[in-house]
Amino acid sequence: MATTRTPARSSLRSRARRFVELATTPLVPSDFWEVLDPLRGGANPRGRIVAVRPETRDAATLVIRPGRGWAGHTAGQYVRLGVDVDGVRQWRSYSLTSPPRPDGTITVTVKAVPDGVVSSFLVRRAAVGTLVHLDQAQGDFTLPLVRPAKALFVTAGSGITPVVGMLRDGAGGLDDVVLVHSAPRREDVIFGAELRGLAERGGLRLVERHTATEGRITPEQLAELVPDMTSRQTWACGPNDLLDALRETYDAAGRGDRLRTERFRPAVVAVGEGGTVTFADSAVTADADGATSLLDTGEANGVLMPSGCRMGICFGCVIPLREGSVRDLRNGAVTTAVAGDDIPVQTCVSAAAGPCRLGI
Repeated sequence: MATTRTPARSSLRSRARRFVELATTPLVPSDFWEVLDPLRGGANPRGRIVAVRPETRDAATLVIRPGRGWAGHTAGQYVRLGVDVDGVRQWRSYSLTSPPRPDGTITVTVKAVPDGVVSSFLVRRAAVGTLVHLDQAQGDFTLPLVRPAKALFVTAGSGITPVVGMLRDGAGGLDDVVLVHSAPRREDVIFGAELRGLAERGGLRLVERHTATEGRITPEQLAELVPDMTSRQTWACGPNDLLDALRETYDAAGRGDRLRTERFRPAVVAVGEGGTVTFADSAVTADADGATSLLDTGEANGVLMPSGCRMGICFGCVIPLREGSVRDLRNGAVTTAVAGDDIPVQTCVSAAAGPCRLGI
């Protein structure tokens, strides 16, 4: 996708629109500097999407130029990415699919999932110029400095994403590589052409499993395809049932230390009217209805809550939503988080929309 220069007038309109978004999004005061210097340095670097490349009918690669403060990454790690969707900031974790690049850009490859607010936005609506928020790269699902003599990668669906980053970074240093990858159909294999080309050039042995016609692979079938699998250093990423079965197999063979796994995070969060609110740091749990603010709920149960105007204007009540769902009492917008997230929410204008856990 070609990048076009944005006229000054359009840039002014974009900044004006961003000021409006800031008035309705739960941010802390330092975030207002983003309008003037979007890629400024700091503890939480920003990034700008500079290219969007379709991979399959429901997956796309985003090329992102991080701003000042990005500390770099190792192939196979993941990054928590924050994006504003319809005025609400949402955070999700995505594997980095590129090794460190000379031009400083990074890539994540996202597969849109049914009812996935963030994944659908990034695949269908994100465009060149979109600003995103980044945490520093994390994770130890990586290749060792000393490459193994024999390696096995077992992946399914978007589980290929961290592995392709490792293959792009270390394929030349791996002498004996087998990749067993599962996807519903041939056309659903993310990076399919690249992986097949690598196999044709002798870079690895590729086994594709098309589950729509062949069903899901089992450890027993995997052992038939790769008889020495438990003697190989193995990296596996995919659904929990696959990883659990592999763990049992490797442990039973006394080779559990040879298996490294990366698990998909749960994406389903209960949404309703009210729910149990856990104030994690205060060790307080309370039931709340869908009309009482989190601020009032906390105070009524003895939690020392930060507050200010109590009208959603000053942002003095912002605390992290670590897990669960809350609803903005002003417009009904629901913000969700899964374990590992710390999404800022304004407690004075937010109520429980299901079970939720807050960082206070």
